[in-house]
Amino acid sequence: MITVALKGLLGRKTRAILTALAVVLGVSMVSGTYVLTDTIKKAFNGVFESTYKNTSVVISGKEIVKGAASGNATVSAKVLDKVRALPDVQAASGGIINFGGSTDLVKLIDRNGNTIGGTGGAPTFGFGLDPKYPQFNPMKLVEGRWATGSDQVVIEQGTAVKHNLRVGGRIGASADGPTRQFTISGIAKLGTVSTIGAATIAVFDVPTAQKLLHKEGQFDAIAASGKPGVSDAKLSREIAPLVPSTAQVRTGGEQGSKEAKDITSGISFIQYLLLAFAGIALFVGSFVIFNTIAITVAQRAREFATLRTLGATRRQVLRSVMVETFTIGLLAAVIGLFLGLAIAKGLNAIFVALGADLPQTGPVFALRTVIVSLLAGVLVTVVAGLFPAIQATRVPPIAAIREGAVLPRSRVSRWAPWMAVALLVLAVALIADGLFLANGIVGTLLPLALGTLLLFIGVALVSSALVKPLASLVGTPARRAGGAPGRLASENSVRNPGRTANTAAALMIGLALITFVATLGKGLKASDVETLNHQVRSEYVVTAGNGFDPFPSQAGDAVAGASGVTLAASVRTEKARIFGATESVAGVGPEIARAYHFDWKQGPHDSPQGSGAIVTKSFADTNHLEIGDLFTVRPPSGRKLTFYTQSVFDPGHMDPLFGGIMISRNAFDAGFPRPKNLFTFVNVKGGSSDSTTAALKHALAGFPDVKIRTKAGWVSNRAHGVDQLLMFLYVLLSLSVIVSLFGMVNTLVLTVFERTRELGMLRAIGMTRRQTRRMVRHESVITALIGAGLGLPLGLFLAALVTQGLSSEGVGFHVPLLTLAIFTVIAILAGIAAAVVPARRAARLNVLEALQYE
Repeated sequence: MITVALKGLLGRKTRAILTALAVVLGVSMVSGTYVLTDTIKKAFNGVFESTYKNTSVVISGKEIVKGAASGNATVSAKVLDKVRALPDVQAASGGIINFGGSTDLVKLIDRNGNTIGGTGGAPTFGFGLDPKYPQFNPMKLVEGRWATGSDQVVIEQGTAVKHNLRVGGRIGASADGPTRQFTISGIAKLGTVSTIGAATIAVFDVPTAQKLLHKEGQFDAIAASGKPGVSDAKLSREIAPLVPSTAQVRTGGEQGSKEAKDITSGISFIQYLLLAFAGIALFVGSFVIFNTIAITVAQRAREFATLRTLGATRRQVLRSVMVETFTIGLLAAVIGLFLGLAIAKGLNAIFVALGADLPQTGPVFALRTVIVSLLAGVLVTVVAGLFPAIQATRVPPIAAIREGAVLPRSRVSRWAPWMAVALLVLAVALIADGLFLANGIVGTLLPLALGTLLLFIGVALVSSALVKPLASLVGTPARRAGGAPGRLASENSVRNPGRTANTAAALMIGLALITFVATLGKGLKASDVETLNHQVRSEYVVTAGNGFDPFPSQAGDAVAGASGVTLAASVRTEKARIFGATESVAGVGPEIARAYHFDWKQGPHDSPQGSGAIVTKSFADTNHLEIGDLFTVRPPSGRKLTFYTQSVFDPGHMDPLFGGIMISRNAFDAGFPRPKNLFTFVNVKGGSSDSTTAALKHALAGFPDVKIRTKAGWVSNRAHGVDQLLMFLYVLLSLSVIVSLFGMVNTLVLTVFERTRELGMLRAIGMTRRQTRRMVRHESVITALIGAGLGLPLGLFLAALVTQGLSSEGVGFHVPLLTLAIFTVIAILAGIAAAVVPARRAARLNVLEALQYE
């Protein structure tokens, strides 16, 4: 029977290939995700392996506060002298180098005043390295020489190539102050990595980097190597007593592993996100496989009956169908596995287009990628084909002599409506649990994902009962304007409601998810715009170029000195440890009340005074604070500061500009290292105008990465992040729509094959080839619109549930009518595209051969 199955499969190569394509895309997404993320991880691991290859011990400042803008604590230069004095130390060097991405940032500025790199949140590193100790240098000089003196810089090779930078040229650099001009003394690469993506690296000598980043007399890290015969562990023990409590000692291997883990942890999130979309594509593909195999099995009923007549058992028939299904799944998995290499490049191109260029090295094709991809493709195909295979075993031998034999009805078919209702109820309950009852990320996402999955299956089970009314509605234009072909297409779409429903269900899932994203996105954006307009009172807002990063406090001073400025309320920002948690701390002046709308809850309605702190309502509630209560704040420097609760305000839930606590700007500058601004709110005489905007921009000319926008422009720019997220999700979800197109093509091709004699008869009584193509095209469009008729309301329903769950966060429900209309048009175009090959095949049938077909 295995031989028979394989020969039969070879005789139906076109159907097998079309079926396999439904799985190929999902598997290629799985493979491409692993190839991309493994390649990025390899690039980072290679960097840190080479960085600490010749380092025995690393002394570095502790991360007192996670994600602090000023970075980790620093190490005094005096420690370096003590380390060098140890008898077992062969060499030691201090440097300004931190791969954390939140500190040691230097923006490179081209001759036109534009920032180089740093797009998509990529870091713009500024290093201070001592060229006398190349064994501790992670950079490898490619051209020129290392920077010496206060006016020289070395540029990373990938950045130099992208922006046509050459040794001897001039380039601007901006750190915690106005832009300074430097001469490019050399080009270097980071370890063995060919490119570090959108990130940039500027390497200075140590004194210049210390001055640029306000770390005079301090190092980020000290690297040391031991004399021959001295183990890393022994040297680490000898150095440990020399370091202060705010510093730590690790071996070179430990430091490399720690930094690699910190950097690549974000890559794991990208991996899980992309795998989730691959799972969606495979889920949609399972509907396509189920429908295609079910149609094929129904069309081969007489073949199975003949096999049963010749002595084949039910088990052998089942095995025959499952062998075919397994072979198709394996073929699809192998093709998808290697197609993943191209998908990885495509995914990287998407990230580049969104401004998130990622480091690259040679592609990694791991054994894990092969195993997971093959298992995913085969399992999805086999599971989807199991039910049709079981149906094939129920064909009685007598069916071999019947004309137009059909599959017997399943034993569980009478329970299908009740099963569907049970699934729908369970799905809604799980979704509600995830939205309203669950706690934690896993506790929320797991019931939401499972509930959504069951909801799709439940709707697919009941959709056959909805096909006739939906076809009657969406088929009206075809019946009225399509003539006889349109009327026939409308009737054909309801001839087999189950088949039409299964075909439409694949498209339904993709459109439902896209509709959900669009509706939720519109609600998020509308709520964001509303809350931002409510919080800010000023006419202008000064921020970093991306709108979120801290920027030099001198920029706030520069705009405050501009002509016509009546208000310049600068807001410092940093993170600190308070009550054992990382909290945001803002430093504000008395003028903040004119720039920001406070929703006061308790205490005096004044800006922070002395050691007083204004705290958010959520912070006060969580830590059980009352007016006058004292609490300790530990900034990144490791100091301990004491404040009392002066007032309580509620910043809102949807995109609050401030969280945690507010203290006076004087207290902030005294207690926090290297203070930076998050915002500077500006008012001017006569209100905002083009001439005023130009004057303010001129005042900030020395800070190219600092932007000033009108309030409306700032709100639009900040809310634009929702649009970027939507575009990213649309691109990934479009994969499921493409998979559903293969399902529609499969169904139409098999339907044309099944109706060969019928089509021959229609042609014989006068239907033209053009009318035949039109009929198939109308049928495809009607099926696509049925999918849209199921998917769009389902997506709105999911969005309404999630919006209700987020209502306490200020998210409202907004129906994107124009977007839904566009999705409907896309469904029509999808139907037209899916019909191209089947319509052409139907029109080209030989009339006489078609009439003789059995």
